[in-house]
Amino acid sequence: MSDQRQRLLDVAQAEGRLTSVVGAVFDRYGAVWAGGAGHAPGLDGQYRIGSITKTLTAVLVMQARDEGLLDLSDPLSAHLGDVGYGEVTVRDALAHTSGMQSEPRGPWWERSRGGDFALLTSRNDGTGRVAAAGEWFHYSNLGYALLGEVAARRFGAPWRQLVAERLLQPLGMRATSYLPRPGAQPGWSVDHFTGIRVHEPLTDTGAMAPAGQLWSTLADLVTWGQVLGGARPDVLAPATLEEMQQPVTADYGLGLMLGLHPGGRLVGHNGSMPGFLAALHVDPGSGIGSVVLANATTGIDPRDLAVSLIEGDPDADDDRPAPWRPTVVLPAEVHGVPGLWFWGNTAYDVRWHNDGLELRAMARGGVVTDRFELRAGSLVGVLGYHRGERLVVVRRPDGSIRNLECATFVYTRVPYDPDVDIPGGHPR
Repeated sequence: MSDQRQRLLDVAQAEGRLTSVVGAVFDRYGAVWAGGAGHAPGLDGQYRIGSITKTLTAVLVMQARDEGLLDLSDPLSAHLGDVGYGEVTVRDALAHTSGMQSEPRGPWWERSRGGDFALLTSRNDGTGRVAAAGEWFHYSNLGYALLGEVAARRFGAPWRQLVAERLLQPLGMRATSYLPRPGAQPGWSVDHFTGIRVHEPLTDTGAMAPAGQLWSTLADLVTWGQVLGGARPDVLAPATLEEMQQPVTADYGLGLMLGLHPGGRLVGHNGSMPGFLAALHVDPGSGIGSVVLANATTGIDPRDLAVSLIEGDPDADDDRPAPWRPTVVLPAEVHGVPGLWFWGNTAYDVRWHNDGLELRAMARGGVVTDRFELRAGSLVGVLGYHRGERLVVVRRPDGSIRNLECATFVYTRVPYDPDVDIPGGHPR
């Protein structure tokens, strides 16, 4: 099983172009397995956890309810005064059934330095509503910013302080923090076509923090997974946890994503912020769950990987793809080549990947059909129909690329480009 789980991480790193990915499987007693791929830091490496933060915000709100400080049927205005979406109930905000807009107006909040609550509410007056309350599930980051402020006002302390004093300290989650600690993993975004990485900004999101600000580690999230699995009644009353786990919509309860795996049901949450992906899911019946953390903006479905780690991959063979290596410098011979190309009407995603040029057939789910590598300054086929053939980059006098040619195959930027002589090619 350990080897099966490690293979899952290896494949995710290679195919998802992840600088690093780490995962752990746990039960009610602690971690039972942990692994990593790429430049993985281990159990104590800190990553941004995105919307897993919402589960902590939801627990704070439920604690306030349990202490008689609010009722789930209260409108937000009962605690926040005259604000946009003040008519939304606490329950609907927790379950994303309020019908309020998904994102706050203003700059892209996940990549921008956030302002205070007054600025947030001045920009979001309630006119962005997309549905009536209870009409359907519509995920709202804005709603969780409002819920964080509700908790802050009911308990009389800032949300950030409440998280630390009511949750992190009692649980011993010392490596979970509002801002990254020294040595935290950097957030990376990878250019789709060239494989070149760029840093994503590490922002303080201000009033939006209750929706996705926190940083944590595998070890601390194992502890939080135990809370969501029912192993810490000192922090969250069992009846309250059970209430949070009940479906409001098919896939969401009160602050928790709901799902199934072959062994039972799952509760937890996914997370993403620019440069990071995360997932934490646990079976409340058995207490078995898993955590996945990666420092990449895209590349994997973290929930799918987390569920796969729980189950293992018994049908997998021992083959593993070569680990992904980020492109440092794009060779001069392929400048301008990575991108979208057409052979006739057939679209290809052409990427520079691990020191080679790969053609991926988009209509076939991105399967690699051909690969070329540089040999003495020429692109020579090493995989697929074009193996052994030269791919010629035809450039105009100004250096821009007119088309690509390989044997009688002509690849153009638009289907059947009228400005390029296209002799044909053999169907594949």
